[in-house]
Amino acid sequence: METNNSFNEQFEFSGKLKTYSLVAIVVGIVAIALGFFLNTEREFANLLLCGYYFTCVCIAGVFFCALQYAAQAGWSASILRVPQAFAKVLPYAAAILILVVALGIFTPQQVITEEGHQTIKGTMLYKEWAPKEITTKGSEAYNAVIAGKSGYLNIPFFFVRMAFYLIAYSILGLMLVKYSNNEDELGGMFNYKKSFNISAAFLAIFGFTVPLFAFDTIMSLDAHWFSTMFGWYNFAALWVSGLSVITLLLISLRKQGYFTWVTVDHLHNLGQLMFGFSIFWTYLWFAQFLLIYYANIPEEAAYFYKRWEPEFQPWFWLNIVVNFLAPFLVLMARDSKRAVPVLKTACIILICGHWLDYYIMIMPATVGPKGRGFGVQEIGTFLGFAGLFTFLFFTALSKFKSLVPKNHPFLQESLHHHI
Repeated sequence: METNNSFNEQFEFSGKLKTYSLVAIVVGIVAIALGFFLNTEREFANLLLCGYYFTCVCIAGVFFCALQYAAQAGWSASILRVPQAFAKVLPYAAAILILVVALGIFTPQQVITEEGHQTIKGTMLYKEWAPKEITTKGSEAYNAVIAGKSGYLNIPFFFVRMAFYLIAYSILGLMLVKYSNNEDELGGMFNYKKSFNISAAFLAIFGFTVPLFAFDTIMSLDAHWFSTMFGWYNFAALWVSGLSVITLLLISLRKQGYFTWVTVDHLHNLGQLMFGFSIFWTYLWFAQFLLIYYANIPEEAAYFYKRWEPEFQPWFWLNIVVNFLAPFLVLMARDSKRAVPVLKTACIILICGHWLDYYIMIMPATVGPKGRGFGVQEIGTFLGFAGLFTFLFFTALSKFKSLVPKNHPFLQESLHHHI
């Protein structure tokens, strides 16, 4: 049975949406400039937080596409343009993240002493391992533990790894977009089979490297501490965040009159994934926390000790409430996943909640207790990145000749999806 939908309509990025995204970018630029004036170290931490979040959401889009192709899923065929637009934005997000990390490592931190003199003290980011003096024997700052990890934690190898992860994800994501566009033009199964093979390659690379990406970018901020669960904990946050953004954008686009073929059944599936992986995130959060709390080994407990200081403890517990209890109560019932306003609210809660999750990971390790709270730097930087993502995403979406992969072999199954 065919449908009467027109698949040749293009998205037009104009009007208030474009204006608001540009205004948000300008607000972000002003806030970042002000942040460097107020507290440079804290602003670098905010840039790392938002840059990492921005990149993770885009990676989640590539992962979504690859997962659907590799599983030969039919229900999602008609919504693939949204995560494919994430793939087109990923190279920009990756470049911004690498730039932020590089500036944070190579910008020295200047401290004013009681005598009024300025002295250089380490770097703005990754200060536990990046300064050369830490691994130089005879230096006052020498640390034997970090020196023992220097074969892995050294600046050249660090950037080689980060470049490999992000370039590989970006290239494979863009290849999925390319073959999907070719499929629209040529039809047949050739490009679908190519997409299947690329997806399998991406999933193999992603599966091995996404924990390392989290270890390098975030866990190495606390270079004395380590957790084998941290990589998968970050993967769960990445995936839930990406699903929430995909769902929120689909709801927004439907409201604007696009993606009219998307039904509550499609949104129900996305709600199920958000709910299920929020529970998975909670399992990893609880398992990591409980094992370290129970064992009480000093080198492990130090991570949570920082986050139990009075300045961060309220946010630490709020994190589990927002990212577990809220979606658990809101999305458990079938009807709630099919009620668009409720699902939209859950998306916004999870997007904000996982920003808080990354905040708890990054701030205590970078600026310490003085980084507590949310001010102009946090709100302004987040708005700037949100505006940039919005502008790049809708620009990328507007470049597709069709809002649906019209020659996808499972398109009719997706159009008639019902659960």
